[in-house]
Amino acid sequence: MLKINTKKMIQAALMAALTAVGAYILIPVGPVPITLQTFFVLLSGRLLGQKYGVLAQITYLLLGAFGLPIFSGGQAGLGVLLGPTGGFLISFIVASWIAGHYSGQREKDLFILATAVLSNYLLGSLYFSFITGSNLIEAFSLTVIPFIPGDLLKIILVLTIAPLIEKKLEFN
Repeated sequence: MLKINTKKMIQAALMAALTAVGAYILIPVGPVPITLQTFFVLLSGRLLGQKYGVLAQITYLLLGAFGLPIFSGGQAGLGVLLGPTGGFLISFIVASWIAGHYSGQREKDLFILATAVLSNYLLGSLYFSFITGSNLIEAFSLTVIPFIPGDLLKIILVLTIAPLIEKKLEFN
């Protein structure tokens, strides 16, 4: 029997909405902009665990695919998912699942969050390379290298903020 946790469903909806907000906070640096989406993807997995973190990101992707302008810079539609940056968006599901693994076990959180970001890089840059026809080194230099410093900062923020949110807002 499927057990539904209403509180977790609401929290997943909130994290989907925050991921959408993060798409509007962007810095254009090439074919893939720097946004706060990854921060909320990591936070959703870390706070909600695998099941509801993934649900938050699937919800986000479905809303955007069906036409809500919630992808970076207000883009929308299935075409965005099938375009050059689609692999990064699709990888949000995997990244939130990884970020939710061992959620809250401080000794493993850094490794888990770094692995989640690496999954985003791997899936996104491979997809980018496939769609654009660029070689892997070119794709990596365009879609990964510029993002490493910001993503390290996002990991540190999640490690710092998640325990505070759990304590104050009862996200567990």
